[in-house]
Amino acid sequence: MPRKALFSLFIYIVSTTALIAQDNSEILVNGTYLNQDLYSIFEALEERYGITIDFESEVVSNVKVLGVSFSNRPLERVFEALLKEFEVDFLVEGKTVKIRKKGVRLKKTPDPTRVNFTLEGKIIDQSSGETLPYATVYLPDTEKGTSSNVDGFFTLFNTPSDTSIIVAQYIGYKTLTLQLLPESIDGNFITIELEQFTEELEEIVVTDQKEHMIKASNGVSSVSISPAQLSSLPSLGEKDIFRSLQMLPGISATNETSSGLFVRGGTPDQNLILFDGFTVYHVDHFYGFFSAFNSNAVKDIQFYKGGFEPKYGGRLSSVAVLTGKNGNTKNASGNFGISALSANGSLELPFADGKGSMFLSARRSYTDIVQSGIYNNIFGLFEEESDSDQGNVGPQARFGATETEPAFYFYDLNAKATYRPSNSDILSFSFYNGQDKLDNSSDFNSSQFSGVFGGGGSESNFGFTNDTKDINDWGNVGSSLRWGRQWNNRLYSNSVLSYSKYFTNRDLFTTNEITRADSTFEVRDGTLEDNNVIDFTFKNDNDFQLNQNHTISFGLQYTYNNVDYTQIRNDTSVVLDRNDKGSVLAGYIQDSWKLFDRLTLNYGVRINQYSETNDTYVEPRASFSFKVTPSLTLKGAWGYFNQFVTRVVREDVSQGSRDFWLLANDELNPVSSATHYIAGISYETAGFLFDIEGYHKDMTGLSEYTLRFTNSGFLNSRTTQLDEFFYEGTGYSRGIEFLAQKKFGKYTGWLGYTLSETIHEFPDLSEDPYPALHDQTHEFKLVNSLRLGDFNLSGTWVYATGKPYTSPTGGYEITLLDGVTNTYVSVGDKNAYRLADYHRLDLSGTYGWDWGSGVWAEVGLSIFNAYNNTNTWYKKFEVIEGDLITTDVNTIGFTPNIFFNIKF
Repeated sequence: MPRKALFSLFIYIVSTTALIAQDNSEILVNGTYLNQDLYSIFEALEERYGITIDFESEVVSNVKVLGVSFSNRPLERVFEALLKEFEVDFLVEGKTVKIRKKGVRLKKTPDPTRVNFTLEGKIIDQSSGETLPYATVYLPDTEKGTSSNVDGFFTLFNTPSDTSIIVAQYIGYKTLTLQLLPESIDGNFITIELEQFTEELEEIVVTDQKEHMIKASNGVSSVSISPAQLSSLPSLGEKDIFRSLQMLPGISATNETSSGLFVRGGTPDQNLILFDGFTVYHVDHFYGFFSAFNSNAVKDIQFYKGGFEPKYGGRLSSVAVLTGKNGNTKNASGNFGISALSANGSLELPFADGKGSMFLSARRSYTDIVQSGIYNNIFGLFEEESDSDQGNVGPQARFGATETEPAFYFYDLNAKATYRPSNSDILSFSFYNGQDKLDNSSDFNSSQFSGVFGGGGSESNFGFTNDTKDINDWGNVGSSLRWGRQWNNRLYSNSVLSYSKYFTNRDLFTTNEITRADSTFEVRDGTLEDNNVIDFTFKNDNDFQLNQNHTISFGLQYTYNNVDYTQIRNDTSVVLDRNDKGSVLAGYIQDSWKLFDRLTLNYGVRINQYSETNDTYVEPRASFSFKVTPSLTLKGAWGYFNQFVTRVVREDVSQGSRDFWLLANDELNPVSSATHYIAGISYETAGFLFDIEGYHKDMTGLSEYTLRFTNSGFLNSRTTQLDEFFYEGTGYSRGIEFLAQKKFGKYTGWLGYTLSETIHEFPDLSEDPYPALHDQTHEFKLVNSLRLGDFNLSGTWVYATGKPYTSPTGGYEITLLDGVTNTYVSVGDKNAYRLADYHRLDLSGTYGWDWGSGVWAEVGLSIFNAYNNTNTWYKKFEVIEGDLITTDVNTIGFTPNIFFNIKF
């Protein structure tokens, strides 16, 4: 018996020792790594052997490994070989490898005090204390994870122990691998601080800098944007959020006169734009060349190209959720910037011992004081259009239009106050005001002309006075009051009360007075337009986590709209006068369920009650993603969407194209609807992403308001009831999108390609379906960024096939007995012709340096249309002496811009 007992004890000790050592000794590494970055080798080892490497980029640089080979090598020997050039120590503990600076004591993980518990926390910016929304937190050992909400809160159910390893990631920030310690957790709550990827970079690029600008989500048709990094992309005068989004596949990048988004065959009004919870109806400055949002005031952007979840409603195409900066809770900070077009600045102030913060920003162009080359290039495009709008009346046609010096400027203001009374609550008030103002008025006075006047054909002397009043202003005002609360580790609520107003006014009036020896007569012509959209909204969103893999989202929304539009011609003729009021009461519920650690299902419904039609609109929606392998994902979505406030497209040859907003009423302009079908596949590794999505979108209730020339001749608007010229149609869009992205390294960027078709059908305008004005068959985009020390060089190239247009087939003039000449044009099939292909190269270079005393400076040069390609904006048609003359109106050519920014 003693021998048996001793033998059993020996076997037990050997077995126990083997089990203890099993985690380390049984991981034997095999492989050859040639000419690879050290971080790439780390990530390959993590993925292949299921280990976690805990290190800091300041300790281990991302050097190039020329060649290393392992054959059945234990982890200790592998890391001895990889780290021999660094002044570091490392410890292999189970499946975790800790790397620390030499001299820093490496401790073994203490025994846990809790197992299988619920970990709560929030993620903040290390330097400012800003909460970081939609960050990713996961447990590498279990591959369980979650995302923080809009206030940075997160919950991890079934955390193995209070000594587990967790990883936190946020776009534009360095990835943090963190070892939990019992003493670092306050109850069940932990605060995780992430370090922002700044311009102060080392020569060697670290792996934590990957995806620092744009990150494609694992979900369907969604992407995250880091506004702080937009300065590395070329721009036309300003860092522009929406211009950057246009470089993604599925979003048109050839609309130089619209920073609005044409997404998958939709128009800009079909996008829901939310800034701190309130709706923004107009998203650009300077006739569309610049975004209405100051990128320095925006913290986070979540963009959904289609198939979005039921918490969002009221639009057909896409959703952009912009979260404004709260402000620094630790120290006063700010920035100032200036370019060839505008100046901007911001200030961040903490209060209430760090529980509160304020953010203030302002931006204004100085184009009414100094006209730069950018200003002249842009405004030159509209002078010709303005001349066409006013018309050449009387002697102006004979002697030419008067030259004017227009006064134009734009500005925007942001203000936000945030207060955190507890770890569970956050209160904020946000305000935005952005406006454009243009005075293009002119006058011309000549006491005497000598020449032929009128239809008599005789020489005569006469005086001529032209007085043109042309004043335009448009903009947005918005504000929101928000309360976010984490009730417990399962329930989070977000309530928003918001106000938004969009307005546009145009007062265009021309008076021509002709004085002859024996008579004086006056010709007056003009248009007054006024469009206002007022939006009051209350919204409550809730997320209830049943467990780590199952979340129920539900909420309600009430929106009241007052929309009016007035168009008056010649002081007395009311062309259109609408003043509509309506409301939408909506509720939604969604179930998000992750099954078998591979399949994620999202399904739900949104129900809308609309007062103008007194109808109920049901919008079922569903999406899925399935991980075939850790790198390969299949995904798809389907959904139904309605829109109750629409921007009517107006095609008016005689007065230009000025769209306006109206409330749908199923009489003149119906409620619009769309059905989305989306399917895709993505393959993602540590350094690369390849993504393909196909989509089909059916649309009904499309509206167009037209005073265009018809096939039967000219439509005389002065004698016609113009309410009759609202036209209803249907349409569809379909396409395939491809994205290839290199996510980290000195050189980053992406390639995007879209093959698409957008078809509209308006039976009253065309017997056959026709391509929409924004239809483009092919669009190719290339985005490149190269960092060389403190220099950042970038370039973007866009190529697209031409857009359609409608061409007249002929025209003629008739001179009446009173000498007035009327022009008649016969128009061909709608959108039957195509403009020439579009292509453009933009370049940018920036240099940053530490100015000292905590001040960082940056100077840069950006070139728009670097090789000065001539791209056609539209074609202008005129009848001159009975002949139809066609003129190409081109977009902006070679346009440089310089800028300077400081941060303190």
